Amino acid sequence: MIILTHKPLLITIGEPAGIGSDCVLMAQQDHPESFINTVIVAPIEWISLRAKELHISVNIESITDLNQLPESNTDGRTLWCWNPLSDALQAEADVRPIAGQPSAKTAKAVVACIEAAALACIQGVAKGMATGPIEKAILRDSGFKFPGHTEFLAHLGTDCDIVMMLASQHLRVALLTTHMALQEVPAALSIEKTLQCIQITHHDLKHRFAIEKPCLGMCGLNPHAGEQGHFGREELDILKPAIELARQQGIQITDPLPADTLFSAQMRDQFDTIMCCYHDQGLIPIKALSFGDAVNVTLGLPFIRTSVDHGTALDRAGKGNIAYTSLVEAIKLAHVMQAA
Repeated sequence: MIILTHKPLLITIGEPAGIGSDCVLMAQQDHPESFINTVIVAPIEWISLRAKELHISVNIESITDLNQLPESNTDGRTLWCWNPLSDALQAEADVRPIAGQPSAKTAKAVVACIEAAALACIQGVAKGMATGPIEKAILRDSGFKFPGHTEFLAHLGTDCDIVMMLASQHLRVALLTTHMALQEVPAALSIEKTLQCIQITHHDLKHRFAIEKPCLGMCGLNPHAGEQGHFGREELDILKPAIELARQQGIQITDPLPADTLFSAQMRDQFDTIMCCYHDQGLIPIKALSFGDAVNVTLGLPFIRTSVDHGTALDRAGKGNIAYTSLVEAIKLAHVMQAA
């Protein structure tokens, strides 16, 4: 055994009945270099069972100490699993998940793996985490009280303020609001919240992405960015005042601009990130440009967290007909992002 000079990156597979394990196994077969200095946070049985189902031959080993990895990990050809589950939780969990069939028996174990990975990052034992997709309905039915990964990780990070970003080689978008009904968006916007999202995005572009002078574009909420109040006043009453406050802090950001032109090739390349007022305003353009290659990044956390841009795909689990590129990109981005 050797003591690592670099902290490992942790990978959680999410829902064990979904394609999280498939993505790890298939990506490792084709891109072993991506798994150098990485540890899978899951019971080894979850990974080895899926490997058998996919007819993938791979060396999978357990690790009990995140500070130590065998020398063989330097080529990424061994998958190392760290199982943080207590004996009681291990006994409760169904350690033989069936592909495509989520079970309430594994729900608490899934949450425990995510929590252990996050706490290891917070404690400085790991450099960051890349997360696979979870099956939210199963977790909520088992008592999970958070809308998803992002909110849970923010809670673990002592309820820090966070921003959801999607990043690809073509575009970065950051969201002022996330998972809510479209009719609820205007009421959810405020000067304070908008300024806070701008500040967090600007800070992390500098300190996580090493962009010395970030330039932000701001989407208007309404068509034509409100047309000077004729199509809505959110741009005048909320977005513009927040922008002015941000500029007073030295942040470079545009006035609210019409979203139908801001994402054009001529416009989007001018900005390091585009601030979007609601979920689909940002996710439609980035997925149109980079579906399968985009990475979900949580800004504002006290540690690095990236994630895939897709769901559990239960109908494809265990069949081998999936794309794993988003996981590879999530791992790559987590490795290059800088600690705050």
